[in-house]
Amino acid sequence: MLSRAPLRTVKDHVRDSRHWDRYTPRPGDVVVASFPKAGTTWTQRIVSLLIFQSAAAVPIMSTHPWLDCRIQIPIDVMIAMLEAQTHRRALKSHLPFDALPIYDEVKYIHIARGGLDACFSFHNHFLNFTPQFTGNIQRVAQEDGDTAGPPPPPPEDPREFFLSWIALHDHDVVPVANSFFDIERSYWTERQRENLLMVHYNDLKADLSGEMKRIAAFLEIETPPALWSELVEAARFETMKNEGAALLPNIEMAVRGGHQTFLNKGTNGRWRDVLTKDDVARYRARAAAELPPGLNDWLEHGRKGSDPKAMKD
Repeated sequence: MLSRAPLRTVKDHVRDSRHWDRYTPRPGDVVVASFPKAGTTWTQRIVSLLIFQSAAAVPIMSTHPWLDCRIQIPIDVMIAMLEAQTHRRALKSHLPFDALPIYDEVKYIHIARGGLDACFSFHNHFLNFTPQFTGNIQRVAQEDGDTAGPPPPPPEDPREFFLSWIALHDHDVVPVANSFFDIERSYWTERQRENLLMVHYNDLKADLSGEMKRIAAFLEIETPPALWSELVEAARFETMKNEGAALLPNIEMAVRGGHQTFLNKGTNGRWRDVLTKDDVARYRARAAAELPPGLNDWLEHGRKGSDPKAMKD
């Protein structure tokens, strides 16, 4: 049952929220939604482990398609893939929550990460796009009538990338990278919905088993105790990287270095040795201006490190 229709349309050279008009929900469907490089693939892997109750590596992109994407699998193919699935389904989105249709029978998981960490992880991702992937973006731009040509390549220096990233505003036209504050506000605004779970990258890092139990409870999935440690081990970053070829087949078509680059370091704080105090202050000021205090606190610290009232205020 549709609880809330999309409140706006989001369309750029990477995403089109209207793809969700083609989606027919099934009870128990799971949508993992995030800003890019905030722990999306990690959360998809956890959801997959819980759904299949097996530590076997399954291909993430085809099993849990990115429905709003315009540059990878065509929407007709994705819809056919979804309709053919007989197991409990999971999907991915990089849309703001208010651009998604919300169904009562669907579970939504939002995974988030501090803005500075997300920015630095996105830089590594953006820097390693293959010519084929960049060409896909340019093809979509041409189909949209954009004659400005491809965006300039990102600066190799991470500080330069940060300075360009923080200068952007949500209305600027660049691939997904500019929408961090917009995306986070949209999920925070509706965080009290019973079928929306807010998960933080820091909490997964600090207590993977505990957060996986939170996700399992939200998805109403029970796992035999004898299997639990095996699933947790399979969800660890090091295990995922070792199994990256099976989890992310053909990712080398989009990212140079394939899964070794896509699943890069799995660490936070890389910005600390790169940004100046003034740079960090500039981010803090932008975050304070863009985000409610409770959201800003949660993004900085996660659920375990925040003010206990942060998720309610």
